[in-house]
Amino acid sequence: MADQEAEAQPAAVLVGKKPVMNYVIAVLTFFNQGINSVSVRARGSAISKAVDVVELLRRAFIKDLNVKNISINTETLEREGRKSNVSTIEIMLEKPKA
Repeated sequence: MADQEAEAQPAAVLVGKKPVMNYVIAVLTFFNQGINSVSVRARGSAISKAVDVVELLRRAFIKDLNVKNISINTETLEREGRKSNVSTIEIMLEKPKA
């Protein structure tokens, strides 16, 4: 039953200001827990760090990692009465089938 829930709602890693390896370890932890798909999400200046996370995973840790989907979008944020557009990215990763 838990496996079906994990399939329906993928785990998410939100990339921010921490070092790249923290996010790599977070994704690896989800995969080691038996979760088959993980979403790596970022917005703004953290987008390049999210791409770094995925590339490091693919090149150094999981050679046959599947990048299932990449979504880009724009969110409108309102801070201090001003609206601003912020770019977002979501990279869906899938653990290779054994």
